[in-house]
Amino acid sequence: MLDTFKHKGQRKRLVQELMDRGITDKGVLDALLAVPRHKFVDTAFEADAYVDKALPIPQGQTISQPFTVAYQSQLLRLKAKMKVLEIGTGSGYQAAVLCKMGMRVFSVEIDPKLHHLAKSRLEDMECSTKLLQGDGSKGWPLYQPFDRIIVTAASPRIPEPLKKQLAIGGIMVIPTGDLAQQNMLVVKRKSTNEYEIEKLQAFRFVPLRGKYGFASE
Repeated sequence: MLDTFKHKGQRKRLVQELMDRGITDKGVLDALLAVPRHKFVDTAFEADAYVDKALPIPQGQTISQPFTVAYQSQLLRLKAKMKVLEIGTGSGYQAAVLCKMGMRVFSVEIDPKLHHLAKSRLEDMECSTKLLQGDGSKGWPLYQPFDRIIVTAASPRIPEPLKKQLAIGGIMVIPTGDLAQQNMLVVKRKSTNEYEIEKLQAFRFVPLRGKYGFASE
């Protein structure tokens, strides 16, 4: 799928919309301007790829709306070459944005089909991400600790394994709540046993599956 002048113009307009909604992080905006979102959606939805809304992807999941991707990414306060764990690879779009920002990306997806689709897309884009098919609610212990953790699915609570895999001084961004609505949380690890949690605005995500997600409720 080509990345045409039309697509680039649509991305430019989308980025301006995100700026108007309060996204100010230049690294995030530059990444969203560079990453071709239409390559992460089915061709049936290509016309809506640069509309600020979530779109269906296989297995009953969604690709988050661009504002949500930008909002979560901005909350991470990223610096070059940080080690970032993403829970819920999905289409691979968020991982591509993080990769474009110069992060070392580790991403876990529970669904085998989505994992393989994302792997193929990210390889085509030459994104050097490490991907794992497995229970993301358990994190990825092999590569801990992580400077940043981003969870792109709704969780009933903050999974304990993710808290433990966050580096001291690190930040986790995670939506928690019930299935109808969640609040975005920013979790900062202050010391071995001390965490600072900030509760922000409401969102609605697909549910996190796995041992510490809604599937175990």
